[in-house]
Amino acid sequence: MNRIKSMLGAEPKEVSGNIYSPSKLALKLAVDKKTDYDHSVFEDKNTDKNRRILVIGTEQALLEMKNGKNFLTGNHPVEMFVPMLHFMKAGFEMDIATVTGNPLKLEEWAFPEEDREVMAIYETFKSQILTPLNLQEVVEEFDEESPYTAVYIPGGHGAIIDLPSSLAVKKVIDWSVKNDKWMISICHGPAAFLAAAINASPEEFPYKGYKVAAFPDGADKMLPLTGYMPGAMPWYFGERLQDLGVTIVNKMPNGKVCHDRKLITGDSPKAANKLGKLAVRLMLSETT
Repeated sequence: MNRIKSMLGAEPKEVSGNIYSPSKLALKLAVDKKTDYDHSVFEDKNTDKNRRILVIGTEQALLEMKNGKNFLTGNHPVEMFVPMLHFMKAGFEMDIATVTGNPLKLEEWAFPEEDREVMAIYETFKSQILTPLNLQEVVEEFDEESPYTAVYIPGGHGAIIDLPSSLAVKKVIDWSVKNDKWMISICHGPAAFLAAAINASPEEFPYKGYKVAAFPDGADKMLPLTGYMPGAMPWYFGERLQDLGVTIVNKMPNGKVCHDRKLITGDSPKAANKLGKLAVRLMLSETT
């Protein structure tokens, strides 16, 4: 089997000792050189500097798989930056934060290197990526006057490492629900919603009864076959969300987006463009 996988280019690439990035086959199948960002022009723009967007990313780059091998991950650049392009074009300023203020990690192997807009916004926010806000400090100042109209949690497998167990993320979610703010997420980002269950009963989970689009567990179970990951996932966030009463509306990562009350979600990089436009449209509708 290993020989066949090697012939097909389906063996994960060992970057360094026990650390792996996706195989040649997986990169060919899953990583595009350009995105479908469509330069949408919004009739209205946000002009209120107190209506910012808090972007919460992972500071973790190594996901230990069930077999003990480490997957080189972080936040997916398409999922992070394509929605941000729409947010920026619509006049929303953004602050980037990680749980403890360590640099945000990106899946560098997933950059669409021929996409000028994505590469440009990466450069625009590079200093914030390297020196993000400390979310634990940010939430200490949260109240009804905080200058955020929305929270955005991008995907990438790294999101499941530190965000679901973060009390700071829990405080952000609780604050957003209490103050009727928008929560936006994509792909593996919704794993962060599990933080809201910390020290709470199932009945207290704020997204119980909600519908979301997210990267499906079934697809994660297939990814090792192409060498995208060096082994099976250590756990599956979709199962845990469903146990808390969340309905995942998609079975495949085909670009599905979902809007349920103040929650806006998408299932994969294929949904990033639609997610950004939908979120902007809904956020701007509150100001007109």
